[in-house]
Amino acid sequence: LDTLGAGFQLASHDLDIRGGGNLLGEEQSGHIREVGFELYQSMLEEAVAELRAGGGEGQGKGQWSPQIALGAAILLPESFVADLDLRLGLYRRLSMMEDEAELESFAAELIDRFGPLPGEVRQLLKVVAIKMLCRKANIEKLDAGPRGMVAAFRSNSFPEGLIGFIADQGSHAKVRPDHSLVLVRDWADTEARMKGVDGLVRQMAAIAATADKEKNPAGAPR
Repeated sequence: LDTLGAGFQLASHDLDIRGGGNLLGEEQSGHIREVGFELYQSMLEEAVAELRAGGGEGQGKGQWSPQIALGAAILLPESFVADLDLRLGLYRRLSMMEDEAELESFAAELIDRFGPLPGEVRQLLKVVAIKMLCRKANIEKLDAGPRGMVAAFRSNSFPEGLIGFIADQGSHAKVRPDHSLVLVRDWADTEARMKGVDGLVRQMAAIAATADKEKNPAGAPR
C-alpha cells in the first residue's frame, strides 16, 4: 500500500473489521470492538427501532442474529480471494442472505469465479446455512464440540412441539435450568460435527415451522 491515500484506506478497513472502541469514552475495547463498527451501527438501529415500536412486534423483531460456535475455521482465505475489498464485499453479501437457495447460488458463483472451494470456505457456507436454520428454530445461541451441542432459545422460549423431540432423544438430551437444550453426541471430527449440527437444527426448525402453521393456519386471523 504505497499509493496516495493508501493509509486512509487501510485505516478504514481496520475500523470496519475491528471496530472503533468506545464511541463515548476513552476505552479502546468493549462491545463495539467485539462486533465491528458496521455491525454495531446495524445493531444500534435495530435496538432503536424495537424501542420505538414498544419492544414488542416492532421492526427489529425479525432482524436478530444467532451466535454460533462450532470450533471450525470459517473464512474466505486470502489465497482464495486475494483482493481485500472483494473479500469484504463477499462477507457482507453472506451476512444478508436469508434462504438456502440464495446460499447455493452464492457457492456456485464462488466456484465459477475463484475455483474449487477450500475447506474453510465450505465450512463458512455450512455455518451460514446453520444460522438460517437457527433463526427458524428460534435458537439464539448454539455451541458445539466433540461431545455434542448446547442450544439456547431466544427469550427462553421453546418452540411448540420440541418436548416430543427431546423425549425421543432419551438420555442423550437434557434441559438445563436456564432452559438451554443439551444434546449429547460423539462427533469425532469437524466434518461430523458440522453435519450432525445441521441435521439436528434442521429437525428443530421443521418442528418450529409445523407448530407455527398449526397455530396460524392459512386464512386464520392472527
